[in-house]
Amino acid sequence: MFYKITKRIIDIVGALIGLIILAPFTIFIALAIKIDSRGSVFVKLDRVSKGNIIKLYKFRSMVIDAEEKKGDLLILNERQDGPFFKIKNDSRITKVGKFLRKFRLDEFPQLMNVLKGDISLVGPRPHEPEEMFFYPQEHRELFLAKTGMTGISQTNGASGLPFLKELEFDTYYLKNQSLWLDIKILFKTFIIFFTDPTGV
Repeated sequence: MFYKITKRIIDIVGALIGLIILAPFTIFIALAIKIDSRGSVFVKLDRVSKGNIIKLYKFRSMVIDAEEKKGDLLILNERQDGPFFKIKNDSRITKVGKFLRKFRLDEFPQLMNVLKGDISLVGPRPHEPEEMFFYPQEHRELFLAKTGMTGISQTNGASGLPFLKELEFDTYYLKNQSLWLDIKILFKTFIIFFTDPTGV
């Protein structure tokens, strides 16, 4: 109980500080997105956290009809080890979107999700609802877990990890989570972000 209460306090304080610091930059990012392409500044993506589908906020980095175009690009999918979809030169990503993704700036609106309590600063990676069907039985507990902006899988290979390896990392976190582990993950996230932002 102490861990959960303290973790929530850290989430709220951390999210508020982050949103305040990033507020001035958000204006410039929003302007860049609007000038670069049609569509909204933010997107709300379906993700699973605590056993429910939530709307995860991100800065829009793709064209507005990206989901409709996905079907035509499936043949180019470079990830064959699970349900993930990734291609090196995704034509749906905008010019500003490439910059945002390179430095992980598109992720910062998730601080609003942290403030709302949808996710935590630290936790398993939030997956799309369809991806949950690929979870082996030994990793089913991840379905009910509160996910996070960063986590042990994000700081140990991120999207480059094989699907099952990512699940193993996140399941390990659930079984060993503590304030000390959360602090180590946050510290490692900051180190990676400032030395190699593409590695988170």
